[in-house]
Amino acid sequence: MPTTPPPVDIALLLGLSFFLGFAFEDFFAHSDPNRPGGIRTFPMLAIAGGVLYLFDPTRLLPFTAGLVVLGIWLTAYYLKRIGTKEEHGETPAAIVVPLLNMHAYLLGAVTLALPHWFAVTTTVAAVMLLTGRQQLHDWAQRIEVKEVSIAAQFLILTGIILPLLPNTPVTTLTKITPRAVWLALVVVCTFSYVSYLAQRYWAAAASGLWMAALGGLYSSTATTVVLARQAKSEPQLAWQAQAGITLASAIMYLRILAIVGIFNIVLARQLALPMCALAAVGAAIAAAQYWLKKPRTETTSELTLKGAGGNPLELTAAAIFATLFVLVSLLSDWATKEFGVTGIYALAAIVGVTDVDPFVLNLAQGGLGGVGISTIAAAILIATSSNNVLKAFYAASFGGGRATATSAAVLVLLAIAGFAAAGVIAFS
Repeated sequence: MPTTPPPVDIALLLGLSFFLGFAFEDFFAHSDPNRPGGIRTFPMLAIAGGVLYLFDPTRLLPFTAGLVVLGIWLTAYYLKRIGTKEEHGETPAAIVVPLLNMHAYLLGAVTLALPHWFAVTTTVAAVMLLTGRQQLHDWAQRIEVKEVSIAAQFLILTGIILPLLPNTPVTTLTKITPRAVWLALVVVCTFSYVSYLAQRYWAAAASGLWMAALGGLYSSTATTVVLARQAKSEPQLAWQAQAGITLASAIMYLRILAIVGIFNIVLARQLALPMCALAAVGAAIAAAQYWLKKPRTETTSELTLKGAGGNPLELTAAAIFATLFVLVSLLSDWATKEFGVTGIYALAAIVGVTDVDPFVLNLAQGGLGGVGISTIAAAILIATSSNNVLKAFYAASFGGGRATATSAAVLVLLAIAGFAAAGVIAFS
């Protein structure tokens, strides 16, 4: 005997099928009201699918037979529609109609057999894909082939390479595993990719301080170089460039804190107060630079980050990052064994003038066994402060001195504050 389903399952089945039917009829009301499916058909299909599933929930023979019958009917309908022509000469057949009828039938079994969130999610997704046809087509036409290639590279990094890598150390020189190295790369690339997409497809992020903030999420060093050059070449934008440079470094603290939190929540808690404080101070100074130095006359010029973005997921860059990650891991172990805590602090100051991400991620993933959380937190603060000193040099050099002198001074002050916070944590 079939098992009687709970009333809540039946209510959800009817509710979702009515919802799908409403959306179907509203969408096709003006184009073709005679298409199969709708506010009555979909609930009946869902009930039929649910009842046939209950008769044999193990082998699914009645349910499969019903699915075959529905498939034959929908195929006959579709073939008939292909053979007809509308007034403007186009074929009126649309595969979405048979698919939605099939979805309504499957909804009965899905609602009764699987968790409710799955039935709700699939139905809402179907309705959104149906009603958002025009917006989706417009979006597809805006996307360049290059963007599809970048998305494919992201899938290669995350869906192909990552699962294939072993999760055990391949050498006794370090405890870091190949999968841990690549996972760190994927996290950094994800932050960069999100920033890249926002700058490409969010109008407000294409220029101004929003652009600078997203640049800090992508790479505060690259953002500093580009904005310093722009301040030198376009003096009327120097006030925006200075604020943008400071804001990008303020966002850097939050970015690093978020990355650390993904891998080591205890370390993130240790860093939360100093990192958030430094970010808040940087953001406040950036706001002051923007509003106090803003010219009284209106200007239509805006900052841009041309040359700072590019492809954030180049496989060559990924290989370089992975190599740096392993190298930093080996150097960290060596410096700790040879010089103790002093060695790791010295290494933090050195790597800060290159790329801090491999160093920070190595520490967050436990690359240094036997080293206390306070020592690791202090080392990360030293690395970020050293990186700010490097960016101050870039700001002064590429900006020609006077154009971005204020931002260079602010970066030095943030670096000093970071060194001081590292000292407090290390000796507390």
